[in-house]
Amino acid sequence: MSAVIEIAGLRKTFHTVRQGRRVAVDDFDMLVEAGQVHGFLGPNGSGKTTTLRALLGLVRPDSGWMHVLGVRSPERLPEVAGRVGAIVESPQFFGNFTAHRTLRLLALAGGVPTSRVDEVLEQVGLRDRGHERVKGYSLGMKQRLAVASALLKRPELLILDEPANGLDPAGIREMRDLTRSLAAAGVTVLLSSHILAEIQLICDHVTIVSRGRRVAYGRVDEVLAGFDQHQWQVRVADVAQAEQMLGRAGLSVTTAPDHLVVTGVVDPEVISRTLGEQGLWVRELVPLRPDLESVFLELTGGHEHVAVPRQVDGAPPNDGVIDLDVRESREVDA
Repeated sequence: MSAVIEIAGLRKTFHTVRQGRRVAVDDFDMLVEAGQVHGFLGPNGSGKTTTLRALLGLVRPDSGWMHVLGVRSPERLPEVAGRVGAIVESPQFFGNFTAHRTLRLLALAGGVPTSRVDEVLEQVGLRDRGHERVKGYSLGMKQRLAVASALLKRPELLILDEPANGLDPAGIREMRDLTRSLAAAGVTVLLSSHILAEIQLICDHVTIVSRGRRVAYGRVDEVLAGFDQHQWQVRVADVAQAEQMLGRAGLSVTTAPDHLVVTGVVDPEVISRTLGEQGLWVRELVPLRPDLESVFLELTGGHEHVAVPRQVDGAPPNDGVIDLDVRESREVDA
C-alpha cells in the first residue's frame, strides 16, 4: 500500500505567558496508508490537534518531516490541496445562510462545480434540509454539513477531528455510517476521536499519542493483542474452593463475589481440567479480551510516557502539511 500521510520527528513548542515554554508535540511519527480508516487517539492536551494543524499547514512545526499524498509540504502544498478535505475541531458557519448557499459559496471559492452541492448534501443525508438556515440545525446536522464541505472536492484523503463530539447516540451512529460509506468508496480517512468504542468499530489502524509522543501504532487487533494477558472469567458453584484448587495448581487467580479471573492461561482446558479432576465443574468460562478503552487508559493514564509492549511497524521519516477547506477552531489544543 502507498503512504498517504507520513510524519517523522515532528516537534512543536509553544510559548505562553502563563505556562512559559511548552512542548506540544515531541519527536512524533505517524504513517497512514491508502485505504485505511486510521484512528488518532490521545487525551486532551496530548498533541493531537497540534499535529493535525501542522499537517494541514495551520501551524509551522519547529522540526520534523511530513509528506501528504507523496509530496513535501508546506513547500508543495498547492499541488495536493485539491485532493484533501479536512475538519479541525468545531465547524463554524453563518447561521443565517442555508446549507445549500454555504456549500455553493465554498464550491465557487474552491473552483468546484456547483453541481457537487446537491451531491454532497445527499451523501451526508441533508438534501431534504439543504434549504433551511444553518442556525436551526442540530449539532449533528452541523457536523454533517462540515463533512459535506470537506467532500466537495471529492478528496482522496479526509481528516476529521472529533466529528462525533457532542453528538447524541443517534448522531454518533449516523457519523459512523457516513465514515464507513466513505471508506467503502475508497477515501482514506484519518479520524481523531475521544469515543474509543467508535474508533474500535470503525477503524482498522490506530495511532495513540500521549504528551506529544506516539505510544502505540498498528492494526487495531494487533495493538490489542499486545495487551492480551490471557485472562479468563470462571463461574463455578463454590468460588472459594475453586480458588484454592487453581492456586495449588500454580495458576494466578483473583476472586470476585460470584466468579474468578484466571490470568496467564493460553489454553482454557487447563482450568476446566484442574477443576473437573477435583469434582468441581465449570459453569462458565469466558475469555476477557482487552478493548481499545482499556489499552488507551493503560498507555495514557496520568499522561505518562509509556513503553509499548508491542509496536507494529515504525513510521518512516518524511514530511507533510496540508489543507484547503479546513474549519479551524479559535484555540490551539496542545
